[in-house]
Amino acid sequence: MAAKAYRLLRAVLTTAVDEDKILARNPCRVRGAGDEQIGERPVLTVAQVFELADLLGRHSFGNIRKVIGGYRLGYARNGRMHAHSEVFATRAADEWTLWNMGRDGLADTNHDRRYRALVLLATFASLRWGEVTALRRCDIDVSIGAITVRAAFVERSTGELVPSTPKSRAGRRVVGIPTAIIPILQEHLAIFVAPAPGALLFTGLKGGPLRRSNFNKMSVWPHAVRAIGAEGLHFHDLRHTGNHLAAVSGAGLRDLMARMGHDSERAAIIYQHRARGADELITTAIDAHIQAEQGRRAGGG
Repeated sequence: MAAKAYRLLRAVLTTAVDEDKILARNPCRVRGAGDEQIGERPVLTVAQVFELADLLGRHSFGNIRKVIGGYRLGYARNGRMHAHSEVFATRAADEWTLWNMGRDGLADTNHDRRYRALVLLATFASLRWGEVTALRRCDIDVSIGAITVRAAFVERSTGELVPSTPKSRAGRRVVGIPTAIIPILQEHLAIFVAPAPGALLFTGLKGGPLRRSNFNKMSVWPHAVRAIGAEGLHFHDLRHTGNHLAAVSGAGLRDLMARMGHDSERAAIIYQHRARGADELITTAIDAHIQAEQGRRAGGG
C-alpha cells in the first residue's frame, strides 16, 4: 500500500513539474470545459444587456464597520460622510445597500465605464471571455462594422496570461457588429484604447490585460446582475444570449456556426431548435386566443 501511495505521489509531482505541457493547454480543449450548457443558462433581454452595460463599474463611496448586533454603514454624499440609520445583519447587506444608494444618487460614486463596450461586444458578437479580452485596436473596423477574432487569452494557474489561438480553427473569424453599438465602441476607442494598432481593446486599471480572476470585483458584477434581475449570471452567459439572438434571427446553420466560432454543428443546431421551440410556443398561444375568440363568436357571446 505504501509503495502504491509513493508511486501515485511521484506521478502527481512529476506532472506538476512538467507545468508547461499542462498549463499551456487551452482549458477550453479539456473535455467538458468548453461545453455551452445551452439548456441551463439564462438568456437576457436586449434591455437587460444595455442596463447591465450601464451599471458595471459603478462604485459607491462609503465604509462598513462591525458594531454590536451587526454592521453599520457610512456613506459619502456631496463630499461629506453620513451614518446610515439602520444596522444591517450582514456585511453583504451593507454592501448591497451602499451600492444601491450610489445608483439612486443618494451616495457619491465613481463610475468606470470601460466595461460598457465589453459587455455589448461580448453579447452581440457572441464572443468568449478569452476572445473579447484579446482584441486589439487593429482587430476592429467601425467603418464597416466588423471585428476579426484571431487570438484568445488563456490564464494559467500561476496567474500568467498567455496569448493563444481561439478555441478551434473556426474560432478565427470575422464577426459583424450591430450598427446600434458602433457609437459606443467609438467612444470606448477614443477614451480607453491607446493609439497603437496593437493596443488592447479592453484593459485593467493599470493598462494590462483584463483578468477573469478579479473582473467581478473591479466591475462590481454581482451587484449589477442582481440589479437587473439576473443574480448568478456569469460572463459566459452574455455569449449565450448573443447566440440565442442570432438563432432567432432565422440565420442558417452554417452562418450560425461561423458567427459562434464552432467547427461542430451540434451547438448551432441546438440553438436553432430552441429558437423554433420559442416560436412554436408563441404560435400556440396566439392560436389559443384565436380559437377562444372563434368559440365565443360561435356561441353568440
